[in-house]
Amino acid sequence: MSLPDHQLELLSPARDAAIGIEAVNHGADAVYIGGPSFGARSSADNNVAEIARLVRHAHRFNSRIFVTLNTILRDEELESARKLAWQLYETGVDALIIQDMGLLEIDLPPLQLHASTQTDIRTPEKARFLQDAGLSQLVLARELTLAQIAQIRAATDPARSTLEFFVHGALCVAYSGQCYISQAHTGRSANRGECSQACRLPYQVIDTSGRFVAHDKHVLSMKDNNQSENLAALVDVGIRSFKIEGRYKDMAYVKNITAHYRKLLDALIEQRQNSALPLARASSGSTTFTFTPDPNQNFNREFTDYFVPGRQIDIGAFDSPKNPGQPIGHVTQIGPNWVELDASAANTVLHNGDGLCYYDLQKELVGLAINRAEKIGKRWRLFPKDALANLKDLRKGTEVNRNRDVEWVRVLEKKSAERRIGVWAQLSEDPNGLKLTLTDEDGISAVAYAALPDSRRQVAHDAAAAGKNLHEHIGKMGESIFALLDLQVDFSQAWFVPSSLLNPLRRDAVAALETARAQAWVRLPRAAALEPPAPYPESSLSYLANVFNQKARDFYARHGVQVIAPAYEAMQETGEVSLMITKHCVRFSMSLCPKQAKGVTGVQGTVKAEPLQLVNGKEKLTLRFDCKACEMHVIGKLKNSVRQQGLKDIAVVASPRTPIPSLRT
Repeated sequence: MSLPDHQLELLSPARDAAIGIEAVNHGADAVYIGGPSFGARSSADNNVAEIARLVRHAHRFNSRIFVTLNTILRDEELESARKLAWQLYETGVDALIIQDMGLLEIDLPPLQLHASTQTDIRTPEKARFLQDAGLSQLVLARELTLAQIAQIRAATDPARSTLEFFVHGALCVAYSGQCYISQAHTGRSANRGECSQACRLPYQVIDTSGRFVAHDKHVLSMKDNNQSENLAALVDVGIRSFKIEGRYKDMAYVKNITAHYRKLLDALIEQRQNSALPLARASSGSTTFTFTPDPNQNFNREFTDYFVPGRQIDIGAFDSPKNPGQPIGHVTQIGPNWVELDASAANTVLHNGDGLCYYDLQKELVGLAINRAEKIGKRWRLFPKDALANLKDLRKGTEVNRNRDVEWVRVLEKKSAERRIGVWAQLSEDPNGLKLTLTDEDGISAVAYAALPDSRRQVAHDAAAAGKNLHEHIGKMGESIFALLDLQVDFSQAWFVPSSLLNPLRRDAVAALETARAQAWVRLPRAAALEPPAPYPESSLSYLANVFNQKARDFYARHGVQVIAPAYEAMQETGEVSLMITKHCVRFSMSLCPKQAKGVTGVQGTVKAEPLQLVNGKEKLTLRFDCKACEMHVIGKLKNSVRQQGLKDIAVVASPRTPIPSLRT
């Protein structure tokens, strides 16, 4: 059983439980978080007790908690992973996000399993297989177009699998799970949560004749993902879970971006109320904010909607992997220790502590942190933290951006959202006194009673005032998660009820409703895999399948795969191989693609998809172009020093079992 097809799920990241709780408060229908180990963000781990705290809070709103267990595992790690899965099950988590298919061959608890982005789901065949293998939620590759997503939805069953898609955050340039540069150069595996982010480095781009195509450009660095304009289209092609990237991100980012997409999805749900398939939130309650969400306020490398509308040329953050911010003005004068700035907008306010930046003459981003900002007439005089002599190429006319608004940061450091579940109240007489029934928007009810003997019952002198008093005290939901929608009073007479009786009655009813909601919560069941096992779409697997343990090997063999090579992390690929496969094409982004030249007089036939070379210091990589598939391969080899150290590490931790052999024919 998957998420009901009419429900939309906003899925937010959490670096820790505190951030996860605020994600829920700001409208998340689900939160994904790393456990104490085996998550693909190795420095974003959390202990089981903290995850349990997050679960308790989330389930109050019927929000779900998913825990990442999405690295590839060594044989000797499987038992620890199994024990961790059972511990997480006991805390009440709703699903595990996995990459390693070996986990399907061990004794896991009856928890839903979701396919990690690392499983690299790009085709209908792969998606259908993972659904048939028992995975209930499938996060699709970020590189897919709307048409490709629609094809995947047509090949899968909405009743058995939910389609999930990244809608915001940092973009990995490689197909997820298909990058080994970090492993080859440093021994730090991206598939084991230790990526060194070679994609954010500057490179010289050199053609086959040794000519420079680009100098010190971050040609593998992508802009950040932002699908704000495409949500309706994504719903129409079958996406039901909208995922925000960012398990490394801070509290302000999660609050702001969750609030941004909460408002957009709520508006879409409202628009579709009278459609053939009315939409609904996947959790309970509604959220109000003390701020206006704005994605531009958080760290970003500028935005792109990537390949969703089709291939686009302007998807790269080639000049800098840093946050360029938003234009704020230009320099008019430079003093001995200050910079004068003419703001672009009359209502611009600069603050002490703001972060500014600008591009130097080499198009490198330079930070300009402000100690003090003073308004001088219509302009601003800024006193930088650093000496002006250290601010390269800062001069009159330089355009300046703001990438940190300290006032915005302060707003999000405070309580910035309130999430409430609507309730209807009925106050009626009872043989022994009063009865208060609360029924919430999910249809869950609870009852509380208060003794009011006949001897203490008094008819109100002013019926209207007494009725107002009832509404006022029953409606005081305080710090609870509830908000009164309506109160129905069923009295035989206009009784006067003192606040000393109403307040504890309301508190008892609220506590009873919280208890009833906790008892009514049901974890979605684990999906059953098809029997007999569904055949895998391919009969042989290379290192790109990331098979790193015997159980994973057993899984693929059980599903009909005949040739299974070990993962790249097994250190057996010693020659040049594809260290990254990506839909991004450097040639296309630099207008050097043969397809771009097609039909252009004087150019057609002169541009060829010849290899290019990337150089960063002593590191060299080759770019090869598969024009038929419209993909780029980054070619390189495992460093001998990394291999030797890796083999030593494997030998130290290896079990007595024979290492997985390569069966490549």
